[in-house]
Amino acid sequence: MKLLYRIIFLVGFLAILGFVIAYARGYRLDLEKRIMTSTGILAISSYPKAAKIYINNEFKGVTDQNIVLPPGNYQVDIKKDGYTNFSKKISLKGELVITLEPILFPINPALSPLTNLGIIKAIPIDGTDRVIIFVDKGIDDLENKNGIYLFEGDRRPLAFFQSLSKIILKINLPSDIDFTKVNITVSPDTKEAIFEFDKAAYLLSLEEENLTPYDVTSSKSTLINAWEEKKIKDNQKVLETFPIEFANIASESVKIISFAPNDTKILYQATKSFNLPLIINPPVIAGNQSQEERSVKKSKVYVYDRKEDKNYLIGTWNLELGVSSIQWYFDSKHLLINRDKKIAVADYDGTNEQIVYSGPFENNFFSSTNDGKIIVLINLNSQVNELPDLYLVGIR
Repeated sequence: MKLLYRIIFLVGFLAILGFVIAYARGYRLDLEKRIMTSTGILAISSYPKAAKIYINNEFKGVTDQNIVLPPGNYQVDIKKDGYTNFSKKISLKGELVITLEPILFPINPALSPLTNLGIIKAIPIDGTDRVIIFVDKGIDDLENKNGIYLFEGDRRPLAFFQSLSKIILKINLPSDIDFTKVNITVSPDTKEAIFEFDKAAYLLSLEEENLTPYDVTSSKSTLINAWEEKKIKDNQKVLETFPIEFANIASESVKIISFAPNDTKILYQATKSFNLPLIINPPVIAGNQSQEERSVKKSKVYVYDRKEDKNYLIGTWNLELGVSSIQWYFDSKHLLINRDKKIAVADYDGTNEQIVYSGPFENNFFSSTNDGKIIVLINLNSQVNELPDLYLVGIR
């Protein structure tokens, strides 16, 4: 009798265990057919939270939650009053989990002034949220504020206006220097930079005020070439973390625009056409379902994701605009794009593009901070102010 109880207990335990495992893998009991059927799980979380979820136009609750659905194709929309919408088509398969983590952006972002000096030129430092700014009010500079400054987006004190680090005051430079005609090359470690003007080039520290400029006019080419070689070596080290098949192609056929902040993706422009072979075979089952493009065309811009071995066409860009044309968002999952003087955020695969700022900004300049906000150059009162200043656009 005890043996019978043990057998019944064991059978019951195994049945319950099997049910729990099947449930965790997405199987659900169909009461009409009296069988366990395969389902998929759609895991949705959003920023901000409590956004409404619509699947095939049917309300399914709010984020964050997991939704169990039978296999099939679905239209997913995430909406929240006062924010942009997220929309994506997904194909759900049994026993698989598809994760969506949309960011919704405020329709009316707040603007906050960061400087009040009047800026004639602003140049962001690639891969950072630092900006080199030039101030020149001519003879009106009674307080000797004309000069070159460094704005650091991740160091915002409690003061209303951002305190700036002086790079050099204009009184310490030759009097005929024209700040509007300058070309800057930043060192790989971003600790110093070469400032090239019409007739001279100076090496200046970006970490402390320079009282005397160091003239490198005769040796600038040698120094810039050395920095370029260092950048190439640094890029090569990051490329070594990518699949060797892609790294070999990239070293010969692409121009690296930038790596994602977490180094798992690369934004690049093709310098020649090539076919990208399938490196992870079979492909990742529950990966990104957006259409990829492995037939790479010369001059077009792409994003390659090394974790999923996926390659996405982003478009064709005039990269002479530099970092202000297209750049990584801080989370490595999105791109910031200059769309004809409108700033858009798109998923890293180029889909779900949303205009997040369509107000004024000058000289095609914008940059992003490490906490997901945007810095722009604006003159909101041109009747009084001749020059613009830096403003923070609170899109997050």
